Amino acid sequence: MSTARRADREMSPADAPPRANSVLDLVGNTPLVDVTAMGEGLSPKVKLYAKLEGFNPGGSVKDRAALWMMRHGVETGELGEGKTVLDSTSGNTGIALAMIGAAMGYPVTLVLPDNVSQERKRIIQAFGAGIIYSSGLEGSDGAILKCREIVESDPDRYFKPDQYFNANNPQAHFDSTGPEIWTATGGLVSHLVAGIGTSGTIMGTGRYLKTMNPGVQVVAAEPEDALHGLEGLKHMESSIVPGIYHENELDRKIPIPTEDAYDWCYKMGEKLGIVVGQSAGAALHASLEVAGDVDDGVIVMIFPDFGDRYLSTNLWHGWLEWAKHRQERSG
Repeated sequence: MSTARRADREMSPADAPPRANSVLDLVGNTPLVDVTAMGEGLSPKVKLYAKLEGFNPGGSVKDRAALWMMRHGVETGELGEGKTVLDSTSGNTGIALAMIGAAMGYPVTLVLPDNVSQERKRIIQAFGAGIIYSSGLEGSDGAILKCREIVESDPDRYFKPDQYFNANNPQAHFDSTGPEIWTATGGLVSHLVAGIGTSGTIMGTGRYLKTMNPGVQVVAAEPEDALHGLEGLKHMESSIVPGIYHENELDRKIPIPTEDAYDWCYKMGEKLGIVVGQSAGAALHASLEVAGDVDDGVIVMIFPDFGDRYLSTNLWHGWLEWAKHRQERSG
């Protein structure tokens, strides 16, 4: 190959990916992707963008909050030599804490509902973290209560980030997710749409965007009832409400049926080549409802993770049914 042709294929220093001293340096700076094609009959002045948080090194949006909480623990001395990191989680925060604990040199133990996906359990164990199971029938609330019991039995042994009540959870998104969205949209974002679990993502991101433009609308996607299949999301009225959640900071809350969120996941895989988890399907459902009500806007939704960590769950079984019906329709 000639020198000229070889030079054409080489990247300039500005184009080259950054070098990282640690996996922790790779948290954040996730991309926005245009998903406007998922809407039909929308105003041509409406754009839909999804922030793909699955590109974080731990595979989800929770890397941000976990990193901020752990670093704050070290800075304040709450987390130090001899301490074990312990928290309750439905999976993604646990993966993030396990990854960060491994990178920082702290042991991690996590309390999970026993019905979280096999993929999440295995990823957590691959990072060397321990797991204590709570009843899956009690959901994330059961894990919260069991975690509290363990900490109270030996408080000097553990550092509990306490993601539901730790102000560094939303602060991570105020410091990173919000500014990234503002910059990526050139300040044109008009709506933020995100699911609510701990609520840290929507609280911190929405708070930042409103400091930049008070007119930005913050919209929560919430399971429509207490008995739902949207793993990681909370139906607030029937749940232990996180201390970091402030409903008065929301402009709107949209109830999402589980089946509809699943359907949007299946459609995105086929139409956009993006396979995501059910909370992303919920965010898209809510975003399309918002989009149908406006004539002009830039709607940014948070896709917390990708779908590869749900391949042993009901979401995947639904994919199989979806594919079967597609074949029947086309055949």
